[in-house]
Order: sequence, then structure tokens, then C-alpha cells
Amino acid sequence: MNYPFVSIITPSLNQAEFIKETLESVFTQDYPNIEYIVMDGGSMDGTIDIIRNFELQTKRFNKNMKFCWTSRKDRGQADAINKGIKMAHGDILCYLNSDDVLSPHAISSVVDAFYRNPKVLWITGDYDVINEKGKKVQSFVTWYKRVLRCLPLGVSLSFSNPVIQPSTFWRKSLSRKIGTFNQRLRYTFDYDYWLRAVVIGKPIILPQKLSLFRVHESSKGGKYFNKQFEEEIRVADTYHKNWLISLLHKTHAYCITVIYKTVLHRKTV
Repeated sequence: MNYPFVSIITPSLNQAEFIKETLESVFTQDYPNIEYIVMDGGSMDGTIDIIRNFELQTKRFNKNMKFCWTSRKDRGQADAINKGIKMAHGDILCYLNSDDVLSPHAISSVVDAFYRNPKVLWITGDYDVINEKGKKVQSFVTWYKRVLRCLPLGVSLSFSNPVIQPSTFWRKSLSRKIGTFNQRLRYTFDYDYWLRAVVIGKPIILPQKLSLFRVHESSKGGKYFNKQFEEEIRVADTYHKNWLISLLHKTHAYCITVIYKTVLHRKTV
């Protein structure tokens, strides 16, 4: 089997509390050919010291890994990811936020799926949600998104976002077709990307849990879920100019927001 390079981009800004676990989850993958690019936005909280420490230990973890990083002010998360993708040499791409974690064997599972399906342009999988202490939370959300992924993805994406961002990987050729992440979006540039990608081709949906998605008080998914849903509806409306789909999306977002406020959000903050 040929082992293509997998490029992983981590955008970062002042995540010293979590980034060590993020870096470790990439460095300890059992796949040999990884290019890991950390795009830091100018952290001042000790993040840089943690990154430098891992840089010194790169060969101890994985002698074939290519690790590079930079720290300078950027124009936001999507800008950092786009710059990282432009630097990437890998045939397969993904981005992993600096508070999320890759599951063991995630990369090897994804590469094997791409190898067995050479015409597929992107792959997504399952996940667990964890809090700031690493405890699994929001089991209802993980179950519900799993149910939504059983629907045709073009349908479920029209009124929700069941695609798990840190569990999603794509061929570089897909980026050439659909372009970069939309830097004008703050919360849902990944959702916008999936909407463009699904028009080009359907992904393979793996049953494996490929990542741990962290919610905490300062995370977008923890503190700003209201704004996230509002932006998600605006993004969806640009692709589906249908009042009925728009109404379904708004109703769905409202119901999920109520659940977050009354049950799930209280458990994670």
C-alpha cells in the first residue's frame, strides 16, 4: 500500500490549557506519513513553549513526520487554516482545532478508506464530545448527529450540520475544486465548506469515532452556540433559496437551542 502524506492544520490562539493534548494526539498517531502544520495567531499564554517542546521531540514520536509552525497575527481562524492549506504538501487534508483531539488510529483508518475508494473526495466519521476536563458529555448530541448522517447528506445539510469537523478529511483535489474556507464567516465556515463539497460528491461516512470535540466556556460551540446557529441559517439560505427549507432550518435550530439551554449547556459550563 502506498502511504500518502496527510497534512493536518491546527489553527491556534492562546490555547495553552488544551493544545498539549491536541498535539500529542497527532504526534502519537500510528500512521507514518504525517505533515503537521500549526498556525498560531500570536499566543501570549505559554502556547508557544508547548509547541517548541513538541518540535524538539518530533523524531522521537515519528521519524517520518514533517512538523512546522508559525506564530504571527492573522485575520481569524479561517484565515489561519487557509494559509496552512496553502503550505500543505499532503494528498489528504484536514484541520484540527487547538482544543480538539484525534482518536488513536484515526489517520490510518481514513487513509485505508481513501485507498479502498479512490474516486471518493472526502470522508467523515463519528466523534465524542468532551468538556474542559476531558469528560464525555452531550451524548444526546452525538447520537442525534449520527441519526442525521443516516439521511442523504444533501438533505440533512440543508437544515442542519451533522458533519463532524475534526472527523472530516478530504483530498487536496477537492480544495482545488471548491476553493478556500470563507473568511467572512466566524462560526460556520466549515458548514459552508461541506455545502460546497457535497455538490461535488458525497463523502464516505465511517462509523468509527475519529475525534474528540471539546466544548468549554470560551469555545464557539460552548459559549456562542446561539450565534453559531444564526450564522448557520444565513449560510444555508444562500445555497437553498426555498422558504420551506429555510423554515425547517429555523425550526430545527430553535429546538436544538432550547435543548442546549435547558439540558446540555448547563452540564458543560
